[in-house]
Amino acid sequence: MDLAFSNSKERAKKNMLDFVFAVDDPVTWHTMNLLQNRKHYSILKLLGPAMISSLQSDHGAAMYYNTLVPVDGRVIKYGVISTECLIDDLMHWKSLYAAGRLHKPVKLLVQGDNGKLRAAMVANLKSAVTASFLMLPESFSEEELFLQIAGLSYAGDFRMVIGEDKSKVANIVNDNIEHFRILYSNILRDCPQVVYKPQQGKLEVDKSPEGQFVQLMALPRTLQQRITKLVDPPGKNRDVEEILLQMAQDPDCGVVVQQGISSIVKSSSITQSIKGIATAGMWKTVSYSAKKLIKMWKGWKRKPSISQTS
Repeated sequence: MDLAFSNSKERAKKNMLDFVFAVDDPVTWHTMNLLQNRKHYSILKLLGPAMISSLQSDHGAAMYYNTLVPVDGRVIKYGVISTECLIDDLMHWKSLYAAGRLHKPVKLLVQGDNGKLRAAMVANLKSAVTASFLMLPESFSEEELFLQIAGLSYAGDFRMVIGEDKSKVANIVNDNIEHFRILYSNILRDCPQVVYKPQQGKLEVDKSPEGQFVQLMALPRTLQQRITKLVDPPGKNRDVEEILLQMAQDPDCGVVVQQGISSIVKSSSITQSIKGIATAGMWKTVSYSAKKLIKMWKGWKRKPSISQTS
């Protein structure tokens, strides 16, 4: 196993713990897990480890989830992704499903000696900062930056319309503001395009066409392709650099970047959710969805803001 991490806060004892395991050989991993924890799987366990691994890698966001699993008096869910697919998402934002989770502070449980994976994790954080710079004004606060970063993987997610707490992004930042600072401080200090004033919690970014072009060129490949598709008229077939140079001078540059991110997330959230019905099974799907709806309703009744806790 190259990487295992959890997104859930340990202090929130009523929350379901959320784990993700990155494994080099999914077939072998599922073979062993089926022998030890067969009850974790839905009826798909009858297909065997090879088919489960194929379903994991070839559909949705390349992750296989087992949910509502009782372990040591707690309820957990855990996703399994191949190391290769994880690196691909971290570097290129193919689905932003795993990459988006790692934009936020997580608890690393296992970290193998994989230099390529470590480099991809850093590249993913830098991409999150760059994309957020393009969508923010010239001057902004740390909190505004972290809200933008935390919201990247929820932009375009249909579950944010129905099924998720509308205050989810604000809650993530409120509860983890110091962890966000630790995660991103070195990247912000080393970035030549931003003036970072950690003492005041303020930042100023280069919004000139030249500055925005550098940022656009540094975006992950899939996002560049989505932006190109959005702004390039059919039949023109201009190269990516030419299109991004034009975009850098457009006052709506940040809006188009947001639309590009939303298109990635929308596609992966739908396909992964459809796959989740099969991997969880109908009873667990209904139970899990009901819990989400209850959290969404509670979120409507309380609307926290950053100023309340920071």
